[in-house]
Amino acid sequence: MDTTARLLITCPDRPGIVSAVTAFLYNHGANITALDQHSSDPEGGTFFMRLEFQTPHLDVSRGVLEATFQRAVAERFEMQWRLSYAADVKRVAILVSRHDHALLELLWRAARRELPCEVTQVISNHPDLGEAVGHFGVPFHHVPVTRETKPEAEARILELLGGDTDLVVLARYMQILSGDFVARYPNRIINIHHSFLPAFVGADPYRQAFERGVKLIGATAHYVTEELDQGPIIDQDVLRVSHRHSAAQMKELGMNVERLVLARAVKWHLEDRILVCGNRTVVFA
Repeated sequence: MDTTARLLITCPDRPGIVSAVTAFLYNHGANITALDQHSSDPEGGTFFMRLEFQTPHLDVSRGVLEATFQRAVAERFEMQWRLSYAADVKRVAILVSRHDHALLELLWRAARRELPCEVTQVISNHPDLGEAVGHFGVPFHHVPVTRETKPEAEARILELLGGDTDLVVLARYMQILSGDFVARYPNRIINIHHSFLPAFVGADPYRQAFERGVKLIGATAHYVTEELDQGPIIDQDVLRVSHRHSAAQMKELGMNVERLVLARAVKWHLEDRILVCGNRTVVFA
């Protein structure tokens, strides 16, 4: 994986895009190992592509390759594009409150290298999970939050994140982030919502679901935007329930779904499999 590069492209659909991109990479010594594409419409739509290629035999440096691609291909096809390298391991910070299931799932997968990242720290508004996080050798920071101290708490969290955090994961962090905070990490904050959005937004969705007598419960991983629980959805999953399940039982079942949905969404982001278009995502999983 250290030699893998990933190219993500969004542009107006027209003939010749795949040919131009693949020919460019071939001419510079790249070996393409994966290619996924999607067009929103048969004609006149938006074209999305994710491409993996191997870099050992490139005939130019990264900087030259990117500058040449912009001039020779991207400008011609009006592309928005991003090129990343698997060797540049992404730095991930996790925010959490008291629930530990989603957090521990991420830490366990990262420790087993199932998530290609470095978990740099866990930040919580409660001290409860410090010992559990310590078992993984990850720094734990307690930053208490009250209504009166929220601006100071966010400033402290931003100070801890520094300028080199690639992704922030809200693993059941029960605080609403300000618009200024979210704006610093566009499409780089992933939240797990313990409900199948757009149903039951906000607090205590399992109680809401129980009171409505639902037959399916689920979880939603999405990018965070300023509007609560309205960001682009990355992944969802559901479980079937019945009148025999209490709200507590629904919550217990739902936690298992939350863990898996969040882990998948984080993995797809780390592997550069997600393209955001407006308030929707294209996920090449």
